[in-house]
Amino acid sequence: MRKLPHGAHCVYAAFVDKIVDNAQELASEDPERPEDRLRAAIVAGRLLPNERLVEADLTRRLGVGRSAVRTALARLEHEGLVELEPHRGARVRLVSVPEAIEIIQARAALEGLAANRAARNATDSDVADLRAILADMRRLLDAGDLLKASDANAVLHRRLLEIGGHLTANRLIDGLRSQLVRFTYRTILVPGRSDRSFAEHTAIVDAVAAHDGPAAERAMRKHLSHVADALISSQEGSE
Repeated sequence: MRKLPHGAHCVYAAFVDKIVDNAQELASEDPERPEDRLRAAIVAGRLLPNERLVEADLTRRLGVGRSAVRTALARLEHEGLVELEPHRGARVRLVSVPEAIEIIQARAALEGLAANRAARNATDSDVADLRAILADMRRLLDAGDLLKASDANAVLHRRLLEIGGHLTANRLIDGLRSQLVRFTYRTILVPGRSDRSFAEHTAIVDAVAAHDGPAAERAMRKHLSHVADALISSQEGSE
């Protein structure tokens, strides 16, 4: 078994703390619909991959009837977060690395479209927002705070989606991202990946600032193809 990169153990410890923080934040929001509350628990890591979802337990935890629980589970199955098995009930779906690669490839097509739209729609204020997020990401990377830099990465992607304003693409991307929760911080452990990622994000923002839609789309697709490559590398390093 290969050793984790230098500092990886500290990052994993911080990741555990991050999951707890996310869980507390999501719990405080207390979404109203049962599927929203279950989705929040899965994304926050309170419900783990392959964990059984027993209807009786969920009715008590959510304070709703079995019919509402079944409807919520069916909706989350459609989103790819839950797996329903005949005669065995439901469990949180485990996304494999090969499937995660496919999800990232699908995201590349959709987020490329969104970046193209963002380049056409971006105002001077929007570009200033993107530059500010990049500057924050650079500061966090220089400080060695990989987890917060990864969070800034997510903020940048969300801001690009907002600027692009493609509602259908945004909805589909949100569903795909939810399925990748357990891989969120893995690629930052690949040596040299954080600086390469920053350069890729800079290229995306530069294209958006230049209102060059095709260039923004190419830059986004290239970035996410490299994310997929980094995920493969991180998997190989853990074997």
